[in-house]
Amino acid sequence: MYFTMKNYQRLEGLIAATFTPFKTNGDVNYPVIDVYAKHIVDSRISGVFVCGTTGEFTSLTTTEREHILEQWVKAAQGQFKVIAHVGSDSQQDAIELARRAAESGAWGIGSIAPSFFKPSTVQDLIAFFKPIAGAAPELPFYYYNMPSMTGVNLSVADFLQEGKKEIPNLAGVKYTHNNLMEMGDCIHLNNGSFEVLHGYDETLICGLALGAVAGVGSTYNYLPSVYLSIMKAMRESNLERARAFQMQSIEIVKIIIKYGGGVRGGKAIMNLIGVECGTCRLPLAPFAKEEYDSLRKDLESIRFLGK
Repeated sequence: MYFTMKNYQRLEGLIAATFTPFKTNGDVNYPVIDVYAKHIVDSRISGVFVCGTTGEFTSLTTTEREHILEQWVKAAQGQFKVIAHVGSDSQQDAIELARRAAESGAWGIGSIAPSFFKPSTVQDLIAFFKPIAGAAPELPFYYYNMPSMTGVNLSVADFLQEGKKEIPNLAGVKYTHNNLMEMGDCIHLNNGSFEVLHGYDETLICGLALGAVAGVGSTYNYLPSVYLSIMKAMRESNLERARAFQMQSIEIVKIIIKYGGGVRGGKAIMNLIGVECGTCRLPLAPFAKEEYDSLRKDLESIRFLGK
């Protein structure tokens, strides 16, 4: 079957997994996305991954997700790539989100595996994704592999190999897992036929060493210079310098874990640097003033706020 993805070029560099900004009453704060997009451009980031885990997609309605994506595409003005996460436990919702993503002008789409009723085989996963990817046939489709959240731990290499036979626009995988052996296998599968987007910010150096050239992460939103420096150092084979910058990443990740993880803690950091993302939706608890004071002190201790 002859197939061409429209305007497709392999991803390189940093893809920021974006936060969803909320007002104090819990509504989506769409105008902030314009400010956010300028921040992305100024940070020299290659693209954004919208309404993924960092974007609290399970706490959003389908309509909200469509409008958030539309706002991002409009705000980007073609200055960076916009990838829409369309994953859902409902295949029909995911199909509709993929179709709307194509209509909205998204550059690509990705989908996480369903996590309540789980696919038990690679073929089940392919069957679930096939009509979703098929709803946006001209866009590259990425499998968002995150077994720590979904509980789906099927062979990614087998999925890529077998999935390509039935999903022509399957471009690769957003690999948010710590199985570096499997990651390396996927990177070199079929002489590098598939894109493997590194998904754990705190181990980016490992993915780059295995051959990855792009990563998707939440801390890229507020620490882009550190990750760009890691990439530059690795290209120049300066491992000592790359390690030093990776340790700066590890320090920030240790802090956000202290405050409830990358979504809750990261969103608070965005507020501190002037991109008003608000609080998270329940069940993620709002950030208290005392926590902001403590977070600010922790960030000052690693000289983050001056970077």
